[in-house]
Amino acid sequence: MEEVLQEGKQFRLVDESELPEIIEFLGNYLPESLKFHQTLRTYLKDRVWEFHFYVTKTWPDQAVILHFPGMTKSPNGKLYESFSVFCPCEQLNNLELLTEEDILIDWSQPVYMNFTHVKIMNKLEDLYSNMGVMDKMYGDIYGLVDPDTRCEESATETVFAEDAEMLQLTPEHAQIIHDLYPANHMECVELFEKLIETLPCYGIFSSSGELAAWMVQSYYGAMCSMQTRPEYRRKGYGLILAKYLTNVVRERGYIPFVVIRPENDPSKGLYAKVGFKKYFETVRAILRPHEMSSDAQGGGTEED
Repeated sequence: MEEVLQEGKQFRLVDESELPEIIEFLGNYLPESLKFHQTLRTYLKDRVWEFHFYVTKTWPDQAVILHFPGMTKSPNGKLYESFSVFCPCEQLNNLELLTEEDILIDWSQPVYMNFTHVKIMNKLEDLYSNMGVMDKMYGDIYGLVDPDTRCEESATETVFAEDAEMLQLTPEHAQIIHDLYPANHMECVELFEKLIETLPCYGIFSSSGELAAWMVQSYYGAMCSMQTRPEYRRKGYGLILAKYLTNVVRERGYIPFVVIRPENDPSKGLYAKVGFKKYFETVRAILRPHEMSSDAQGGGTEED
């Protein structure tokens, strides 16, 4: 098992006792810190997986924080091969510390970055340009316009067509969800089992008991992996799930949000009906040294 390092050149491992104060600090930068802020809250409250967070040794004067997600299926399965980063957008020059970090991060190899604020990624791309190139995939963060307001419709009061019903998922459903998850090459089945055991994850089941549609709360606080089997579409199941899970997530103390691909107009329309708006653009990427080939697949872990 790979050793967890206590510190690197510019960053140090965060002790769990520090997390509430860091969450409070990140709360000053909402919504741009939303994904990182909710990742920390989920970790502290609902421990889905063993993550590792690092801050600069000069924190909070130079406010850069890293998250190394232990479940990500990076090509070599290394602990420090994949990460995400947050830095206040008015302090982007502090990201130079990240490119100087040669203990936690091996810049001579491809680095896989999870969805990160577009301004941070643009700055990193500038800083990385002398080392390599960045292959990017874009997403949009949509969040509930008023997180204190419940969605009007409650799925518990919904009369489903054809005697369908909504139930909390169980770990036995993890395999089918993983099989149909668009980014399943970057996630393991065990992650979905942990999500289902720990967080609100709901499915709509047909009268015959077949899982027709589903949606889960993820380890980073968002609502994700909404899927409806083709034969069960156009029944309104997606909207029902989105409204219900939005209420559950909000009542559990989280800010409801999703990551949507820019070209996914159906999802944008669905979440507009729930009361979401676009907060900011986000990017996941592979950073490849100039001397490395470019035939690997995209990095990151999440997508709607």
